[in-house]
Amino acid sequence: KASQISVVALISGGLLLFTYQSTDFNLFGFILVLTASFIGGLRWALAQTILQKESVGLGNPIDLMFHLQPIMAITLLPLAVFIEGPSLALSSQVFRAANLGDALWTLFLILIGAILGFLLSLSEYFVVLQTSSLTLSISGIFKEICILSIAFTLGGDKINLTNFLGLVVCLAGIILHVYMKAQIALKKNYATDYQRVETI
Repeated sequence: KASQISVVALISGGLLLFTYQSTDFNLFGFILVLTASFIGGLRWALAQTILQKESVGLGNPIDLMFHLQPIMAITLLPLAVFIEGPSLALSSQVFRAANLGDALWTLFLILIGAILGFLLSLSEYFVVLQTSSLTLSISGIFKEICILSIAFTLGGDKINLTNFLGLVVCLAGIILHVYMKAQIALKKNYATDYQRVETI
């Protein structure tokens, strides 16, 4: 839809201006980030299709995670072992810990991280179920804007007029998306109420 394209264009353009000259440009890193964004968007679009299509029978986020998470874990396990395996095995806080307490504390921290990761994934699937993958993406962008704003405010990073205009444009895109979602919700509620009146 034209309205969704406008939202994406505003947010993308705003982010480009907001982060302009904030870091050195690296083509390889840019390609990696762009690829990751594309794959992430595809993942959430497919998740939305599965969650919101009743014929699939996976309308519950926990049920969907039960089927997807093992596949995701198996896919990432070889990379985790190859990249982090040796350093983890030789770490003085895990397998070479001086005492049992240090090893248990490390395992406890890993468990806490795993629980938080599970709850984060669950909340993301609930957002996709109730709204859309675009709304989830915009929520993530808003989080990044908050982080960058804190960096400019408290971290001593400098912001110029171009960055400020980018922030305004990006926030305008987010506000437009929220407004359109609210209008859609109002129309649905109005249609539901009208059907109830007609039934009575």
